[in-house]
Amino acid sequence: MAATTVPDKTTRRHAGRAAGPRAQGGRGGTSRRLSQNIQAYGFLIGAILCFGFFSWYPMVREFIMSFQSTKRGVTTWVGFKNIKTVYHDPYFWTAWKNTGMFTLYALLLGFAVPFLVAILLNELRHAQAYLRILVYLPVMLPPVAGALLFKYFYNPEYGLFNRILKIFHLPTSQWLDSSHTALISVVVAATWMSMGSATLIYLAALQNIPGELYEAADLDGAGLWSKIWHVTIPQTKLVLSLMLLLQIVATMQEFTNVFLMAGGNGPENSTMTVVYMVYQYGYHYNNFGGAAALGLFLLLVLAGFSGLYARINRNSD
Repeated sequence: MAATTVPDKTTRRHAGRAAGPRAQGGRGGTSRRLSQNIQAYGFLIGAILCFGFFSWYPMVREFIMSFQSTKRGVTTWVGFKNIKTVYHDPYFWTAWKNTGMFTLYALLLGFAVPFLVAILLNELRHAQAYLRILVYLPVMLPPVAGALLFKYFYNPEYGLFNRILKIFHLPTSQWLDSSHTALISVVVAATWMSMGSATLIYLAALQNIPGELYEAADLDGAGLWSKIWHVTIPQTKLVLSLMLLLQIVATMQEFTNVFLMAGGNGPENSTMTVVYMVYQYGYHYNNFGGAAALGLFLLLVLAGFSGLYARINRNSD
């Protein structure tokens, strides 16, 4: 029979020392993971509370207020009365028409121009960093200051734009004082003040496009516009679609520039938007139920755009 080796005390002692740290390490690893998860959930709960208090609660509160009426501190349920009131308002469709036109003009300028500027900056090889700062400078200007600055430029008597037109012996314009040019004038100012952020986002997307794709296009004899259409736009499709949605949401909620530059309504109500109409109901008519009802209409329209965006992206995937 083979002899059985019995470990002595020294061998057992070393084995115990080797096994001890592994067992302690397992318990320590579990406790560390638990601690990290608790910290992560703590940060997540803080973010959820912030979103809930500043975003979700106002939406729920707006929905409830659209079916209520408050007079002399007494709140009563009125059903669909507020919705009917704002729907039959004589300026309801005017506000929606102006909002739609503002969004369309803003997309034509604020969506296309920053993308073209980003392509130009991406092609430059010198002073790119300084030009990025120059493009982003208007974003750092306070919105109120930017709106008042453009209001001064648009002044028909001593404004900068009419002075430039006079230098070239061109006919001057009334800009904000004419119902034909007031809305597009506000759009131009809003585009100038916000195009810096969109340009940098587009530029970051352009710089992630593999250079081999452009080299292959050069070998195929593709021109500049052909490369933009067949390489640049398909490679940045996700960013372009997301920025399109964000700009629609932002421009349909335009208020600051319309209020400061055109006084809200503008000449012949040419700049009255839905959000300015919400402001009128809430602070001029003291009808917060009607303001909430208008906000509910706008919320449903924007939710529709968001749902359409999600569906298009899902089908494209």
